[in-house]
Amino acid sequence: MHDHNYGGDVVADAQAAIEAALPGAKVEVSGGGGHFVIRVVSADFAGKRLMPRQRVVYGAIAHLMAGGAAPIHAVDSLICLAPDEPGA
Repeated sequence: MHDHNYGGDVVADAQAAIEAALPGAKVEVSGGGGHFVIRVVSADFAGKRLMPRQRVVYGAIAHLMAGGAAPIHAVDSLICLAPDEPGA
């Protein structure tokens, strides 16, 4: 139904797409069955609020979330931090 029909490695493809959108970012993607957890630490997030940070990440993986048989059905947790923020 979701990622089990996908022809590639969803985790690796999502990570690569986010890294391409945010060069130099530390990206962690985990999950399966269409549900994923994403954590991104990027200097590009400095001075930006949460929504603009999330838009960049969702934009990077939009192709993996499109359509009825999309390999990523939901992002259960999306953490976007600048390197100098707690938890980074």
